[in-house]
Amino acid sequence: MIQDGELMRGGLSTVRRDGETILRPWRVWTPAVRELLRHLEQVGFAGVPRALGDGPVDGHEVVSLLRGEVGLSPWPRALLADEGVTALGRWLRDYHEAVRDFRPSAQAVWCDPDARWRPGLIMRHGDLTSWNSVWADDRLVGVIDWDLAIPGEALDDLAQLAWYSVPLRLPDRQRRVGYGAAGAPLARRLRLLCDAYGADPADVLDALAGLQRAETERIARLGPLGADPWAAFLRQNFIPDIEEERAWALARREELLGHA
Repeated sequence: MIQDGELMRGGLSTVRRDGETILRPWRVWTPAVRELLRHLEQVGFAGVPRALGDGPVDGHEVVSLLRGEVGLSPWPRALLADEGVTALGRWLRDYHEAVRDFRPSAQAVWCDPDARWRPGLIMRHGDLTSWNSVWADDRLVGVIDWDLAIPGEALDDLAQLAWYSVPLRLPDRQRRVGYGAAGAPLARRLRLLCDAYGADPADVLDALAGLQRAETERIARLGPLGADPWAAFLRQNFIPDIEEERAWALARREELLGHA
């Protein structure tokens, strides 16, 4: 767990713990994300940080601390267990239910400046990676880092969660997090996640292929404009990485569905 006064560098931001709060850089989409987090607080949805306002340092916002260990490599034991992937599926199901009636203000701006909310969409977390999950005492505490929240399709959130937390990734990245021969087969973990959420794994794999293609197109569109996170993703050569993982999952579709 991040210690009081400690800085922690993520893929997009450097944050600092201050007591029971986290100071995060203010971004143009911060007001819209605050709207979302405050809605979740109002409807009583736990397992997300609370938006607490502006920080004592200019250019920062304050959110509440979720106590626990994030799912960095190697993963916490709980995340490698059946109960962990099931907990993630239930969390996402409950989150989507809590956010279903959220309506962002007309002036809301998101991390993708072209994103627009319309009826039928939900607010996706947008960055459902294992390292944004928080665990304590073998249970899921919640999910942090809402900077990339964006209007979208609910199934895309589940597909992203499967991508990073089953994980539907290249074998070397599976080994890096601690997933291996002793773990449940990927097809079983995918089924557990989808059953907990209430979705068909085949639909999730279809959504994942579309999500990965859309992500590479968005990096290619926004990265050259120089604004993070897309410029950072372009510099870090994410496009070929994502395309390789997309091809890997497509080639193993039947195996991942338990048909092989």
